Amino acid sequence: MQLAQVIGHATSTVKHPTLAGWRLLFVQPLGANNEPDGEPFLAIDHLGSGRGDRVIVTSDGAGVRDIVGAKNTPIRWAVLGLADE
Repeated sequence: MQLAQVIGHATSTVKHPTLAGWRLLFVQPLGANNEPDGEPFLAIDHLGSGRGDRVIVTSDGAGVRDIVGAKNTPIRWAVLGLADE
């Protein structure tokens, strides 16, 4: 699991069939001191997270496949929860 901050969202006119209905967020991973730690990436979200929210994301392949409900999804990251301030 990784702490990240939502910096935007992505809009796609064509998505892989397993991503239909999922929001795509652009998130910046954060280090222990809440400073940016690495390059931003896309994550799926079903919680309604918005710009500026701190979220908990996972890159666990089996977990993400279970969340999406498909074994052939191309997505790697998923939002698990909102982080308390």
